[in-house]
Amino acid sequence: MANVKISTTLGDIIVKLYDETPKHRDNFLKLAKEGYYNGTIFHRVIKDFMIQGGDPNSRDPQPGASYGTGGPDYTIEAEILPGLIHKRGALAAARQGDEVNPERRSSGSQFYIVWGKTYNQGQMGQLAKQMEMQAQQAIFNRLVAERRSQIMQLRRDRDREGLMELQNELESETYALYQKQGKAGLSAEQKEAYTTIGGTPHLDGQYTVFGEVIEGLDIVEKIQTAATLPGDRPKDDIVMNVSVIE
Repeated sequence: MANVKISTTLGDIIVKLYDETPKHRDNFLKLAKEGYYNGTIFHRVIKDFMIQGGDPNSRDPQPGASYGTGGPDYTIEAEILPGLIHKRGALAAARQGDEVNPERRSSGSQFYIVWGKTYNQGQMGQLAKQMEMQAQQAIFNRLVAERRSQIMQLRRDRDREGLMELQNELESETYALYQKQGKAGLSAEQKEAYTTIGGTPHLDGQYTVFGEVIEGLDIVEKIQTAATLPGDRPKDDIVMNVSVIE
């Protein structure tokens, strides 16, 4: 297990990297040792949600410029694990959306630290239902992608009856697969974390969580409350240097 220090203009954040996500751990350590993050900014900050950085293009930031598309010329294989959740202080990898990145591969350098909010029991019940719907939608989308050529042919043939039959078939298959893999929901650990510590539960299972803040959560709080410009960039640049704690 390795720790890194994210030194910012508002204070220091100490992060523990998880051994359970070795690809992300090793990549983050490599970049930190190279000084890859030094001089970059937290380019995206959303109150009660998260703070994001790691874009090398944000080094020597220009007034009015927007950042968030930069990185090394590679992505990282997803290491999305059930027990690693988006509790407050979690370190996770940014990535492109499912429509262009169905394997949910992570950005080579961009990361975010979770803030989120705390939830009451009623809200947790609603969240559990939303997560069930998300899980079923993900299965359905995958099945649609697998049958794309058939769907396109039915559309070209203007075969509405065939399309309806295929949709019914895919919905039945979605339900069967959902039941087989086990219903999605919230674990006891998730319920405990999100009703006490807080976080962003709707991101669980979607992005790789590969560490957590062990010191400096108050600095994360300061950053996520910073005044921002359109596009969520802080008005006053919050610069970072990242180093490995040996």
